Order: sequence, then structure tokens, then C-alpha cells
Amino acid sequence: MAGKKISRRMLLAGGGAAAIGGGMLMRPNDRSGPRGAYFQKLQSALIAAERFMPTLVLDSQIFDANIARLKADLPPGMAYRIVVKSLPAQKLLERARAGTGTDRLMTFNLPMLLELAAAMPDAHQLIGKPLPIAAAQSFFAASKAAATTIDRIDWLVDTPERLAQYAALSASAGRPLNVAIEIDVGLHRGGQGPGAALGAMLAQIKANPNLRFAGTMGYEAHLPSVPTLFGLQNRSIAHAWSTYEKVKAQIRDALGSEILDGKVLNAAGSPTYRLYKDTKVANEVSVGSALVKPTDFDTDLLSAHQPAAFIATPVIKRVRTTELPNGFGAMSSLQRMWDPNTRQTVFIHGGHWLAKPVDPPGLQYNSLFGRSSNQEMLNAGANLAIEPDEFVFFRPTQSEAVFLQFGDIAVFDGESISEYWPVLPVSA
Repeated sequence: MAGKKISRRMLLAGGGAAAIGGGMLMRPNDRSGPRGAYFQKLQSALIAAERFMPTLVLDSQIFDANIARLKADLPPGMAYRIVVKSLPAQKLLERARAGTGTDRLMTFNLPMLLELAAAMPDAHQLIGKPLPIAAAQSFFAASKAAATTIDRIDWLVDTPERLAQYAALSASAGRPLNVAIEIDVGLHRGGQGPGAALGAMLAQIKANPNLRFAGTMGYEAHLPSVPTLFGLQNRSIAHAWSTYEKVKAQIRDALGSEILDGKVLNAAGSPTYRLYKDTKVANEVSVGSALVKPTDFDTDLLSAHQPAAFIATPVIKRVRTTELPNGFGAMSSLQRMWDPNTRQTVFIHGGHWLAKPVDPPGLQYNSLFGRSSNQEMLNAGANLAIEPDEFVFFRPTQSEAVFLQFGDIAVFDGESISEYWPVLPVSA
């Protein structure tokens, strides 16, 4: 080859070969394989229970272990508040209460508030987002338990205008209302930082005997998503806590130096509760999702928690060679050739949930076929091991919406489906 000229055609051919070689290096590997022993046991329990329909399954042993993990992580003196939207079933809440000894709930809408005021009148409920004043008015009109539970409900307010609405409601109801102030510690979803608007709210509270200051709530769900590069995350944590301290100082100046004693100083959520090593900033943390651990909570801070909830649904059909609908015929073979995880197909009962398939291994959605809530297509590689009437298992990406889609929760006790737990009314 010495001295021989390299033609343009040879360069193009060489470049094309390199591109193909590079592309092959990017080609997905076949992820299919044997089924997990845990899911085979769970499948046997569902078959024995004759549960041949999409089902939300809770592993009660793992749920209890996550409760124990939470308790072990809480620093001395830190109170725990259960996030109802993430555990939307009365039995789930009762089990979490029994396991942690808490009477504190964070409730998010009128249906939850009505249900739990009747079912758990001893619980202390902090409303987790500011409710339209009409919803609060409806509570007084619809709840038979309002008279006995109102002193155990803290209404969240975010602006001077909303606080004025609640002041008017307290006057019309003829009794004081507990109000907690939402503070913005960096999420920028609403609430107040230190400043004039917060001062106006504190002035209203001070001037109105029907408004009883109950405490504060500062939510910093953004912190785990802040990059650690150049210390950005640490600075965001420091900013959140500094803002909380400044708000507390302004409250003390306006309402008295001892006003925060015994009040709710709420912070955190599942992704951030382990950041709090003492009670200097807040005296209680809110956690729900960490006890069931959907995929959105697969973070370093929650690595000690284990998934406790799964969607199980039967396979309706198995197709050993994936074929896309007519008109896409050439795409079928190209897709199978490129991605070995598209070689076989199962169609399941239901689908299109906020969830990711976990068993059998290697299952994936087909982007060309699209999603379906009736008979979802899932693809896998050559070693797919499942037949019709066996179960595919998913992990929800979140619990707050997904848990309400399947009716009663099937409780797996490690051996069998031992109970069914009704969920709360569907709500947002």
C-alpha cells in the first residue's frame, strides 16, 4: 500500500464501515432472561387468589421494613407526618401510624379531608396545598365531624389574599381556624419568603383573633435534582435552610419570641427527609412515597428503602415474532434486527399506567406501536419466559395517582394474598 493513492470512494467506504461498526457498538443488548424468584412467588399467590385482572399489590413485609427504616433515620425529637396522597388507603395509613406512633397526616383535597375527618378524628391534619376557599366552606357544610375535628386541622395559606378569605370563613363559621403559612425555600411553586408579603400575612394573623397561627411548611423537592457539580446542590440546601431560618425570625419579630414553641415547622418529603440530621431548621418531616418506593424515588438518599408496591396484570397473548400493523411491515424486521429486545411480543390486560415493567426481565414498550390502556404491547428478547394467563409485573413511577386506579389493594404477606385494602375516593 506504500505510495498508493487512496481514492475518494475508498475513503467513503472506510467511513461507512466505521459508522456501521460504531452503530453496532451502540446496538442494545438482549436483556431478556429467567424470571425472578420473588415475582414467580408473587404470581403464584395471585393465581391462587384467582386475581386475573390488573391489580395493585402491596408487600406488607417490605412496607413494614421501610417504616422501620424511616424510624431509624429520624433524628431525636423529629416528628413524622404521613403524606396521605402517597399512601391513599385507610389501612395503609393505619399501618404507618401504628408503625411510627404518629397522629399527623398531610391531606391534600376535600375528599381526603372529609374521609379522614370521619375515619380518624384523632389525627392532626395539615393541608398539604392551599385549597380554594370554596373547598374549605364545603368541608363545614358536608362534614359531620367538622365540629369535633376543626381544632385538629391546619389550613395552609400562601398569600395575604387567601389568608383574608380564610379569615372571612372563620367569621362566618363562628369559630377560629388554624392557619399554617406556606414558605418558599427555593422550589418557587408558591408561598412566601421573608419580606413584605409575609409581613402582611403576619399582621393579619396578629390583628384577627379568629386566625390562630399553627406553623409553617417549606417544601424543597427540587434539591435532589440540583447538580452536585461545583457545590451547587450544597449551596441550594444551605439556601433552603437559611430561608427557613429568616422566615422564622420574621415570625418571631411579628408575633412574639416564643410563638414558634410547639408549632408545626414542617419540611421535606420522601426525597429529602434524610437530609435533616437534627431539628434546628424544622421539627417534623413529611414522608409517604418512601414507604412504598415507586421508581421516581430510586435515589441515593433512599437506597435503603425497598420497592413494596407492584402492578400485576395477566398476559392475554404472546406473539413469538413481533409484527407491527400493516403498512409498517418493513419497520418490523428493521426494529427486530436493530434491537433484540423487540423480537417477541406480549399483549397484556390493560396498560398505559405510570409504571415500568420489571418482570419478566427485558420487557419494554414499543414506541412505533404506541401505548394502549386496553391491550398494551410489550416487547422482549429471545429468552422471554412467559405465557398467556401468567403475570407481568410493573413498578409504579409514583403512588399518589397510580394506587387509585385498581380498586382494592391486594396485600401480599410473603406467602399469599391475605387481605384486600380499599383505597380512598379518587381525587387529585
